[in-house]
Amino acid sequence: MPSHTHPARGMRDFLPDDVRRRQYVIDIVRRTYERYGFEPLETPALENIETLTGKYGEEGNRLIFKVLRRGEHEASGETDLALRYDLTVPLARVVAEHRAQLPKFFKRYQIQPVWRADRPARGRFREFFQCDVDAIGSTSPVVEVEMIAAVSEVLQSLGFTGFDVQLNHRELLTAMLNAAGVCADRHTDALVSIDKLDKIGQDGVRAELVARGVGDAAAATCLQAFEDKPTFDRLVSQDERGKKAAENIAAIMALAEATPAKGHINFTPRLARGLSYYTGAIMEISVPDLAGSLGGGGRYDGLIGMFSGENIPACGFSLGLERILVVMTERQMFPADVQASGPDVLVTIFAADSRIESLRLAEDLRAAGFRVEMYPEADKLGKQFKYASARNAALVAILGSDEIVRGEVTIKNMKSGEQSSLPRTAVAEHLRGLRPDLGPRTDLGSRTSDLGSRTSDLDKQ
Repeated sequence: MPSHTHPARGMRDFLPDDVRRRQYVIDIVRRTYERYGFEPLETPALENIETLTGKYGEEGNRLIFKVLRRGEHEASGETDLALRYDLTVPLARVVAEHRAQLPKFFKRYQIQPVWRADRPARGRFREFFQCDVDAIGSTSPVVEVEMIAAVSEVLQSLGFTGFDVQLNHRELLTAMLNAAGVCADRHTDALVSIDKLDKIGQDGVRAELVARGVGDAAAATCLQAFEDKPTFDRLVSQDERGKKAAENIAAIMALAEATPAKGHINFTPRLARGLSYYTGAIMEISVPDLAGSLGGGGRYDGLIGMFSGENIPACGFSLGLERILVVMTERQMFPADVQASGPDVLVTIFAADSRIESLRLAEDLRAAGFRVEMYPEADKLGKQFKYASARNAALVAILGSDEIVRGEVTIKNMKSGEQSSLPRTAVAEHLRGLRPDLGPRTDLGSRTSDLGSRTSDLDKQ
């Protein structure tokens, strides 16, 4: 037998309360993205190793979860497959593979787990979900604007108000690095270090830049530019690409005024985003009093061409589901019916010969939109009430032999302790009047749409 029962390091079990909160957030993300015209996509957990390598930069390549060859090739120690590192590179492969079947402007969302061969730590996992939204086929700044708007609407729907969408441009950073005297072959390394500014501070970034071959003077100029916007503007204005990038940022910020992102976008010169495939505007979400971000993304016009040979523009954004869940849980941002577990109604079994009537009652209440749990055994009512309390059931429905003869049901309110008997045909309507907060739940989805007709059918029984 194994010496322990916990999951592999960096992996987690999700208990019912965890799943309920996760699904609540995922449902809001999905519904919002669909309102913006994004369509669902799923890709395999495993990709060919060559699909992923060389797309994330040196540090990213080290974190790819490689899979050994199997069967007769296992002894070779070689790898041919890898677990998804992110959702963007697999999307680029899909577009290259299925371009003829996709619309000219392909907008997709994808909510699936990814894996990183990282060292597990508090808040850092080897398996976690990403909520991605991407738009393929256009270089228009409207693409970035709609993406930022959709993400802003998601956050607002979840209850976030004081968030910022930090905005920068890779060409601005390139222009700044050139003007500061950083050699072109050191740009990727420099951006990886700059991306850590909020984590390790100026001194840490300066030391890392120097260690990566960036001179002391160039490193000092870069860090000064991030703290002083006039210095940054002066440096980037020396490069024609920097000027065009500044115009692109200005257009995005102006157009966003007509969307839910209004008032939430801030130009942030120090924003770098460490992944090497970004080519244009880059974005990241910050929340006051929270270290790190809730998500980020940017334009990656060259990535799909690595698979297809075509120059296909693309832009994407990824929300960090795990961090959102942590913040919402700590700040108690979930609605009560998501935060608390338990059924609306617990239906008791008074005796063995009344089980079928209890099952019918439970099904009638479920058809009316209530969450109903059956106590599975004929047991003392005291034990069933105790179980209902432990399960946080709002109400208990008692259907004993006397109630069956009279065509009634006895309802106990677990909060007040009050009990009342009512006609069997009116039980659903009565429960809704007794506790209007019950009935169709946040997570019932389409079931709520036909509630009225199904309740009417129940009342005729």
